[in-house]
Amino acid sequence: ETRSALEIAEGVRSGAFSAEEVTREYLDRIVERDSEICAFLSVDAEGALESARIIDRARENNEKLGSLAGVPVAVKDNLCVKGSSTTAGSRILENYVAPYTATAVQRLQAAGAVIIGKTNMDEYGMGSSTEKSAFTTTRNPWDTSRVSGGSSGGSAAAVAARECVIAVGSDTGGSIRQPASYCGVTGLKCTYGRVSRYGLLAYASSLDTVGPLATSAIDAALAAQVMAGADSLDSTSLPDDVPDFVGMVQDKSGASIEGLKIGVIDEAFEGGIDDQVAEKVNDAISVLESLGAEVVRTSLPNLRVATSGYYILAPSEASANLARYDGVRYGARYEDSENMSSVCCSHCAKQFSLADFAACHQALTKPSSAPFFFVHSSTRCQERMALGRK
Repeated sequence: ETRSALEIAEGVRSGAFSAEEVTREYLDRIVERDSEICAFLSVDAEGALESARIIDRARENNEKLGSLAGVPVAVKDNLCVKGSSTTAGSRILENYVAPYTATAVQRLQAAGAVIIGKTNMDEYGMGSSTEKSAFTTTRNPWDTSRVSGGSSGGSAAAVAARECVIAVGSDTGGSIRQPASYCGVTGLKCTYGRVSRYGLLAYASSLDTVGPLATSAIDAALAAQVMAGADSLDSTSLPDDVPDFVGMVQDKSGASIEGLKIGVIDEAFEGGIDDQVAEKVNDAISVLESLGAEVVRTSLPNLRVATSGYYILAPSEASANLARYDGVRYGARYEDSENMSSVCCSHCAKQFSLADFAACHQALTKPSSAPFFFVHSSTRCQERMALGRK
């Protein structure tokens, strides 16, 4: 039976087993399974074992251990870990070694987590199946003929395959929640600013969030509680106190949901939703009702125009953020380059792996084109006015 993060940390603290034993167990599982699943882009076995030994020595010296003592954690490859490659799933960053560690990862390490490797992802987070990585496609552990979702598909697959206990992902427009659903694990998109973005390679800066994936709600709550909090290195991080997420989950653990009020948004079932998905969600609602929950239908009219807002903001910000990968500061420079313009064009055409570079370039620059702008910005203006009336 797979142990939870809480159980592993308690076992390490009590001396029931060592952090090194736990780490070796998960490293062995990666060797055994990951050639088929391809959840990881890199595994730092030596670094993980050394981190585990440091935790074991601390316990032997009666030092206080953190809430994640000895827990194996995987990190999406768009979050920096000092001394490790950070590729964001792109050939452009294939040889980039991070000179610092992201705040969220640093806090996990401070709590005793053992970082075992970096997980696969769609290039720069642009994808929903982890098929758009420059390096490999991640398979769904439950059925390897299917995808794991994306863009945090490597993190979701690693948790589902029990190759780690907790994984860290990023979510811009569903990149934690969707692969968590595909792989049957718990994924939490934290409120924007709740977890620092410092050390996260940006896709859309006003939408990017960092969050955990785990096998249970309580493990996800534990990871979120450790990572959350204000950070002087991220001006968008929230200054609010971090709630006791673990306590909230523990209070509800095993409790009846009799009388629990659950809102269902009508607009979420409009246009674009797959019939099978709608059917399964409605089945779940029926189960909740049969267990005594009170299901309340509600309306969120602005949801209809949210997509238009997203498709103005996300591509525009991505276009600005990805401009740094120009062959001057990052990536290879080619001999056929004659001037600055040809350096950038040659570099991007040869090193971007996003299916069809021309199509990708068009998608990223399209928000500034007149037809696209008028179609979506008019909707965006309606949304802004509607929000202003609230």
